[in-house]
Amino acid sequence: MTTTMLYGVPAAMAQEAATTLDEVVVTAQKRSENLQDVPISLQVFGQEKLEQLNLSDFDDYAKYLPSVSFQTFGPGVGSVYMRGVASGGDGNHSGSLPSVGVYLDEQPITTIQGALDIHIYDVARVEALAGPQGTLYGASSQAGTVRIITNKPDPSGFSAGVNLEVNTVAHGGEGYVAEGYFNQPISDNVAIRLVGWSKTDAGYIDNVLGSLTYPTSGIVDTNEDVAEDDYNQIDTYGARAALRIDLNDSWTITPSIMGQVQKATGFFGSDANVGDLAVTHFNPERTDDEWYQAALAIEGRIGSFDVTYAGAYMERTFESESDYSDYAFFYDTLFGYGAYFVDDAGDPVNPSQYIQGVDGFTKQSHEIRISSPQDRRLRFVGGLFYQKQTHDIFQDYKVNGIGDDISVPGYEDTIWLTKQMREDIDTAIFGEVAFDLTDQLSVTAGIRGFRSENSLYGFFGYSDGFSGTTGVAACDPTLPVLDGSPCTNLDKAIKEEDTVPKFNVTYKLDDNRLIYLTYSEGYRPGGINRRGSLPPYQSDYLKNYEFGWKTTLFDNRVRWNGAAYLQEWDNFQFSLLGQSGLTEIKNAGQAEVKGIETDITWAVSSGLTLTASAAYIDSKLTENFCGFVDAEGNPETDCPAPEAPEGSRLPITPEFKGNLIARYEWTVGSLAAHVQGSMVYQTSAPADLRTEPAAILGDIPSFTLVDFSAGLDSGIWSLEAYVKNAFDEEAQLSRFAQCAETVCGGVTYFIPTQPRTIGVRVGRRF
Repeated sequence: MTTTMLYGVPAAMAQEAATTLDEVVVTAQKRSENLQDVPISLQVFGQEKLEQLNLSDFDDYAKYLPSVSFQTFGPGVGSVYMRGVASGGDGNHSGSLPSVGVYLDEQPITTIQGALDIHIYDVARVEALAGPQGTLYGASSQAGTVRIITNKPDPSGFSAGVNLEVNTVAHGGEGYVAEGYFNQPISDNVAIRLVGWSKTDAGYIDNVLGSLTYPTSGIVDTNEDVAEDDYNQIDTYGARAALRIDLNDSWTITPSIMGQVQKATGFFGSDANVGDLAVTHFNPERTDDEWYQAALAIEGRIGSFDVTYAGAYMERTFESESDYSDYAFFYDTLFGYGAYFVDDAGDPVNPSQYIQGVDGFTKQSHEIRISSPQDRRLRFVGGLFYQKQTHDIFQDYKVNGIGDDISVPGYEDTIWLTKQMREDIDTAIFGEVAFDLTDQLSVTAGIRGFRSENSLYGFFGYSDGFSGTTGVAACDPTLPVLDGSPCTNLDKAIKEEDTVPKFNVTYKLDDNRLIYLTYSEGYRPGGINRRGSLPPYQSDYLKNYEFGWKTTLFDNRVRWNGAAYLQEWDNFQFSLLGQSGLTEIKNAGQAEVKGIETDITWAVSSGLTLTASAAYIDSKLTENFCGFVDAEGNPETDCPAPEAPEGSRLPITPEFKGNLIARYEWTVGSLAAHVQGSMVYQTSAPADLRTEPAAILGDIPSFTLVDFSAGLDSGIWSLEAYVKNAFDEEAQLSRFAQCAETVCGGVTYFIPTQPRTIGVRVGRRF
């Protein structure tokens, strides 16, 4: 642990002379400001808080963000939601773009599959901006934005640090973490910062020995080759390098590069029918997530105006192997699909299916903006934005031993193949203007004009020997063929353009209190369904009406912020697993979200600090979801038996989520000591929007998680012991089935939180 230092001594020692709260500086509005002066619902974890709470990845800090919920299926695959704007999309590679943007410094890192799973170390702060951020952050910031701000090279002096950690997981194995950073001035105006990490997360899910009898053929499949205890281990290693060059007093250039490799084995769900933290799967399962991002930031001044350029290029390769035996078993049981899986001699083969996938992503983004001096009565920020992301999709559904006639041409044992190229391009012009009507009253207006393009090209489906109407049989011989594809049966594109506005009125009651009213909009571009017979899905929009407050009370010992809001979600996109387990995206009418969120920090005494935050969210359909659309993709809402009737709760998000943190710091001789406890609680939530699947899956239950830690710090050495999930709660993060719930609902899974974890960390500063 690297405890925050104040003038060369640990924070706990300096705090004995002060019982006030430190100023928190943020860049949520793309300029440096005091948190208490920013009229946005915003939660911040500074470096000190990240280290105090032992937060090392997204799952860790998301549990302390009451307005954030998420749906995960394992490392590198998940969807983030804010303020209840969640339809429960399955995160499929051909699905909707995310509704919450994730940024690494100035660059968006949200891919179509979800955000990068970044190890949190040597990070200056994490900012969570709740509500639509469409004016300044654009697409995929429809419901909010999460920003990870790294520490930059510092030319003022040398610094370095290293941490070593070991831990043990209840019902599982042992893990470790090794991480370090090095900051070295090269000259008075040049510095380099190097950061590296290596981490092993212990497994705790058992793949239990079992068998499966396929009714059509009578073939018995066993998993003796893959059965293993604690088989969901994760190994992560990565590095970051940044160079800062101060060209003069006005201009700075900061090139950087960051990369990470994350290899995971096994499956991260649990099947309650098999046992606690256990499944019975029949094929190998693994993921290999490798990515790098190169970025360049140029900051300077032209006259009295600040000018910033931020650009980045990212490549990500996500390889996976997944068991698909539930799909094979239930489709054989219900529809006799096993009869189709035969070898070249016509004899039945084991119909067990598995998926081998390779998803290749590229992403480049460029933004240039200019802002006026912030001490002026009239001030503005504006700029141009361009982003292009591609997704090379390869999903190979295999049944070993099937005949060449029913295999997709060019792929042995492949019953279904998806080989497609997706491309998303966003361009925008944006700006905000603020004007102080009086010393206390200011107004802000902003707008973003955008143009989005989405295209999907390639092949999906069966061989013509297996299906005479789809797959190869539906190919168009006049279209060019994507590399690695047998032919082309999908070639569609869609373009959209529109504007989203923002209006804000802020009134400062005094130097320590302000209130604000905001109207803002966010958007998410539409796109192409990979089932070519379905119409494209349209953009959806979120309208936000918000009242908020920022207060600093009792001589800067209490900071209390909050917001109440009403959000209208128009024409929202809904992803579901349709026929043959193929993802379908449809627009689903209207929903409404009402909520209130608040956080408070109280410096009780020279050593004791209490922090609490909470959110109440009421999110419901205001129109029926009928499950079908017209030829233009417009949702039908008038139907006798809707899949989800008006008034149905939106899935994934609990009605209430809150946390409480207590930390006490004191000195023991020359050492700074601390103890800390934290508790997170959330209520239950539906697992799906639709009535029948939600009943099959069951609700995501409520849960309470409790963590403890204690440590000593000499200013050079530090020692920390911690317990996460101290009472070993089997909390569930999401619930799902392997294919459409009405087919595969006989086996449902939940993703559990990591069981009780006990760890010890030693740190050294240089």
